[in-house]
Amino acid sequence: MSVAAMPSRQFFSRERSIAAPGFNRWLVPPAALAVHLCIGMAYGFSVFWLPLSRVVGGAEPKACPADMGFFASVFATSCDWKISMLGWTFTLFFVFLGSSAAVFGHWLETAGPRKAGLAASVCWCGGLLISAAGVYLHQIWMLWLGSGVIGGIGLGLGYISPVSTLIKWFPDRRGMATGMAIMGFGGGAMIGAPLADRLMSFYATPGSVGVWQTFVTMAAIYFVFMVGGSLGYRVPREGWKPEGWAPSTTAANKMVTSRHVHLNVAWKTPQFWLLWAVLMLNVSAGIGVLGMASPMLQEVFGGKLIGLDIGFSELDAAQKAKIAAIAAGFTGLLSLCNIGGRLAWATWSDKLGRKTTYAIFFILGIILYSIAPWAAQQGNIVLFVLFFCVILSMYGGGFATIPAYLADIFGTHYVGAIHGRLLTAWSTAGVLGPVLVNYLRDYQLDHGVARDAVYNQTMYILAGLLVLGLVCDLAVRPVAEKLFMTDEEVAAEKKTSVAAVVAEEKEPHADFEDYVEEGQAAEAAAADARRAAAAQNGNSRILLFAAWAAVGIPLAWGVSITLQKTFVLFH
Repeated sequence: MSVAAMPSRQFFSRERSIAAPGFNRWLVPPAALAVHLCIGMAYGFSVFWLPLSRVVGGAEPKACPADMGFFASVFATSCDWKISMLGWTFTLFFVFLGSSAAVFGHWLETAGPRKAGLAASVCWCGGLLISAAGVYLHQIWMLWLGSGVIGGIGLGLGYISPVSTLIKWFPDRRGMATGMAIMGFGGGAMIGAPLADRLMSFYATPGSVGVWQTFVTMAAIYFVFMVGGSLGYRVPREGWKPEGWAPSTTAANKMVTSRHVHLNVAWKTPQFWLLWAVLMLNVSAGIGVLGMASPMLQEVFGGKLIGLDIGFSELDAAQKAKIAAIAAGFTGLLSLCNIGGRLAWATWSDKLGRKTTYAIFFILGIILYSIAPWAAQQGNIVLFVLFFCVILSMYGGGFATIPAYLADIFGTHYVGAIHGRLLTAWSTAGVLGPVLVNYLRDYQLDHGVARDAVYNQTMYILAGLLVLGLVCDLAVRPVAEKLFMTDEEVAAEKKTSVAAVVAEEKEPHADFEDYVEEGQAAEAAAADARRAAAAQNGNSRILLFAAWAAVGIPLAWGVSITLQKTFVLFH
């Protein structure tokens, strides 16, 4: 049954999102970016912590009584929240991102990316509205529930919704396609954080820090973009492939399959858990550094950042303010490298192969983490910064490359659901990495280690994690032949005939005249489709330009703001 013959099907169904002949596949990446740039603000939520920590006190935070218990402080309205309490929102983000992606991944494959994207829009933006109410009523549990839990579910759905769709549209450039979309998640904070800062300044009054109003405004803006992106999703029709591309071109690579492994089988294979460990170890090493980038640079180099040969503890308040501005530039530069690495490394993986790309991540990361303490001891700021720029590019590249790695190993039919379950590795890393870096730092400070050396042991431990990651990556092998689905099983899952899976042209015809008539009708329909596609070509180009401009202009604005802050680092 054709798409046109399904008027009774609901608008949000997967069938109604099947692309018409002549659809331009380059319209799908900006749709994915529109969603990812919005949910990527999760990385920039720390911009709210300081204002939220002085909602009651105003200029200075008003501390809760020392004898007030934890649960009492959760519901208290007469004293301010501690930043450590607010930080739980960030933890909840990534715990529920991974868990919701794992739980709803299979549903996404049957419901389609459009419905999943709209569900993500409601959860993410609805969570912001609940958080706004929590700030207005001064109930931190509503912030945790709204943004942390409900928003975290929105993150999981929004993050994986375009993955399998893009892989199916770009079988010839899997890495590049997923890199373009997942780049948006890394870039969301570059747009959202300065936008939030300006909105809070606009809404701030003597009696309000302007956070709840900012949440409401951003929820409205994000809802428009996310719904627009979700409605822009299209899935290719059965049997579609890029013009001039033949699947046989990848047949020589034993690590790339053209068949499919069922979700219920895939997660039980050694390959799944090896790739789970690969992602978890790569992310653990990077996310801990990303979360401590600003204090790390300040404590390691101290006065050297402003031309003074003194340590961090010897600086006065004005000098610390200067190096804090420089460290902000360092953090911004790492964000750019994180974003650029997502697209660059994922694109290169199409040529290098996914296994080789991850091997480069681990080998190069081991070297850089191991010699970073030496660069610090030499006082070489430029070299130290360069090392971590490369490290963070590989951190971002790991996120963007893993969906294509999964598609290579397990096929494309369940890649979205398999990717969803694999993202529990991110949840694990989101706890392991920061805890490892933060607690090791505090432990060494408590035992008298100088501030400029407290990260040395951490760097060596992170290098050790990457050694384990390299071993896991090298151990990945193709899936055993017996684990792949048969054509009949694939057809049953797709609710189509076996002939449609194998090849429609092999289906026998009872009557030669019927065969001729069918062929003539098919040719006429194909000619009509070509004429319609040609007529729509001009409109398609305008739409393509508008779609990319809608995501490109905000992204360019965010990059320009980040570059301005980065300039301070090298000024």
